[in-house]
Formats: sequence, structure tokens, C-alpha cells
Amino acid sequence: MKATAKAHTNIALIKYWGKRDESIILPTNSSLSLTLDGFYTTTTVAFQEDLSKDSFILNDQSVEGEAYQRVTNFLDKIRNLSGKTNLYAEVSSINEVPTAAGFASSASGFAALASAGTRAIGVDLSDEELSRLTRQGSGSACRSIYGGFVEWEMGSRTDGKDSQAVQIKPETHWDVRVAAVVLSSTMKKISSRAGMKRTVETSPFYTGWLDSIPNDMKEIKSAIRDKDFEKLGTVAESNCLKMHATTLGANPPFTYWHDTTLRVMHTVQEMRANGIPAYFTIDAGPNVKVLYLPENEDRVKEKLQEIPGVDRVTLSKPGPGVTYL
Repeated sequence: MKATAKAHTNIALIKYWGKRDESIILPTNSSLSLTLDGFYTTTTVAFQEDLSKDSFILNDQSVEGEAYQRVTNFLDKIRNLSGKTNLYAEVSSINEVPTAAGFASSASGFAALASAGTRAIGVDLSDEELSRLTRQGSGSACRSIYGGFVEWEMGSRTDGKDSQAVQIKPETHWDVRVAAVVLSSTMKKISSRAGMKRTVETSPFYTGWLDSIPNDMKEIKSAIRDKDFEKLGTVAESNCLKMHATTLGANPPFTYWHDTTLRVMHTVQEMRANGIPAYFTIDAGPNVKVLYLPENEDRVKEKLQEIPGVDRVTLSKPGPGVTYL
């Protein structure tokens, strides 16, 4: 009873920021992302009758504590689906994503875990069912089940059965590139979950953020359909800035940005002023993702690598959904 799955991370162009139900991870707004080929997690799950507990190995290191508990709690959901509630697993993951640094490592991680776990234990799920299950491990992970442009539909039911990701366009639809600008691979001081919760509960800017989402979703879907890069980038950059503004209004206020984050943002704006179409977006971390088109790849990479404080720049194309190895 063993299976291996590979899932890619995604970058949200319309951000997920806030939960209406913490226990089964139901969002306060719909979101939309692009799956990336450059960052991924490969996970093997082996259920064995002779085990008395789960084990979790990440990048060849045994994991305990909160991270282990999240994995074993999620395996409980898979066990409950299968009816094999007394069957434990060895989980081994290789994560090609900086962990807890704003690169959605939990998205690829839980998508790979859900896919390998259900296949290993013999539970056959549709992509939408798998997405709903994956959502309960990490919200943004539900989008990594699919490749290309993906919408997480927030849904309205309290049981979460209409809150799942759906593919808007496959990875072959449009070759939008993403440069991941790595400023720091260290873990951030405030987790996405903690930052999100504080913002929802205390930021006076939060209702304005929610009110802006329906129009942003409409506009970005139109941009994807028509392959309008200027519109796509403008909406994504604006949505990112609005999300981060909510953290400045939280009590106590906080930000995920570093000084180098601001340097990258200014460089991207300067590139646009000089005729190089590029736009930034930032998740809950200091690192920046820059959207650009293939014909500008060399110039964009060169400009980003020149910025003081930038560790490295990793280039990605639109990536695929979950695959089984």
C-alpha cells in the first residue's frame, strides 16, 4: 500500500486571505492562482500494518512537533475516508520549495500528501473531491491539484462541499513566466495562519479587501481569457498590495516585507517605466514573484539579480497538476 505523487506550488494572483471556518478551512473569498513548474514536492506514502504510529521524513530529516501533527491529522482524514482507521503510514517528502518563506511550500506539500495518501490506501477520488480533501490540510493546496490557471471557489455551504478548486485554463493556454526572487529562505516570524487570523479579527481594512475581490476576479479571468498581460499584471499587483495593506491595519500591525522586498518592487516598477512589461506579487513572506513574458526573460532576470540583498532568482513556466510516479 504505497504511492508516490508530485505536486507543484502555485502563486496566487488573487489572494486567499482569511477563513470563515478554521476547522475545515473555508475561505472568506475566492482566489485564483498560476501553478508553477519550478517549485514542487515529491511525497511517498506507505501504509503498513506493522506500524504503531505515523512517521514523517522531510528532506531526509525526521520531523516532530507541530509539522508532524499537521501531517498525521491529515492522514486521519484519509484513514477515515477509507475506513482503515488503525493503519499507519511512513511519509517521506522531498520539498523543492523554501519552507515557510512565502513560497507556498504547504500548497505543494499537502497536494502531494493527499494525492499519494489516497492512492496508497485505495481511495479513488475525482479531482474536485481530491481538491476538497486537500483544502483541509492547507487552503492554497487545493489549487495545486491542477495545472495552469486555477480558481478556488469559496462556496457558501457550511460543510465545505462546494469549496474546491477548478481549472480555468490549462498550463498550455498561455506562457506567462514567473521569476521567484528569493531574498530569505529562513522561516518567517508570523505564519500565514497566524497572520491571516489576526488580520481578519482586528484589521479595519479587511472589509474593504473583501469588497474588492469580486471585481478583481472578474477582471483577471477576462485577462486570462484574452491573454491581456498588462491587465493581468495590473490586477494581480493591485490585489497583492491590498492584501498586504490589511496587515498594516491589524492589531498589533505587522508586515512580511523586508527592505529588499521594497527594492524589488521599485525595480519592477522601473522596468515598466523603461518599456519592459513586468509586475510583482507577494504572498505571506518577504520574497517576490515577478510576472513577465518569455521575450523579456533575459532582461528581467538580469535586472533582478543586480538588486542588493537578492540571494537568487528562479525562473518558472506554467506548471502541471499532480502527477504520480
